Amino acid sequence: MDFFIVPTLFFKRLYCFFIIHHDKRRIIHFNVTFHPTADWVIQQLRNAFLKNSIPRYMIFDRDSIFSSLVKKTIKSFGIEPVLTSFRSPWQNGIAERWIGSCRRELLNHVIVLNRSHLFRLLQEYVQYYNEDRTHYSLDKDPPSGRPVLKRNSDDDKVIALPRVGGLHHKYVWKKSA
Repeated sequence: MDFFIVPTLFFKRLYCFFIIHHDKRRIIHFNVTFHPTADWVIQQLRNAFLKNSIPRYMIFDRDSIFSSLVKKTIKSFGIEPVLTSFRSPWQNGIAERWIGSCRRELLNHVIVLNRSHLFRLLQEYVQYYNEDRTHYSLDKDPPSGRPVLKRNSDDDKVIALPRVGGLHHKYVWKKSA
């Protein structure tokens, strides 16, 4: 789990919290707030693991928001907390890589207006990331997996379905009219 900061149109800071599954690179949970607190993080952890399976380990950095109360809560879920070394973002490289991908593929192309705007953008991006975006580390498969679509006839055409407001696309076969 980690945080990253996104500035708004009016130069306010929004904090994006997310939990990513290391094995499949799947975003399990995310949320956005102007004022993160330890209690808010604990509630996000509860929300994340209400529907998802409990992981064995939770890797996070030494940010002050991840206080002893957060660590205690993580342990109460039966998860072993793993802190990265001081100033060592590469020790949680998968989370850092997702932040970079999110910035390059989404946030560098839009101006965020407010919290609800960023939440909607991230909601679309996370769905695209989990269901459509290919990953070399997953043999060019998305984190949630997808069936291979076959061309049924010579008349079928490839069509582009817009994702994330048209910033990205999913390509499928469709019968010609």
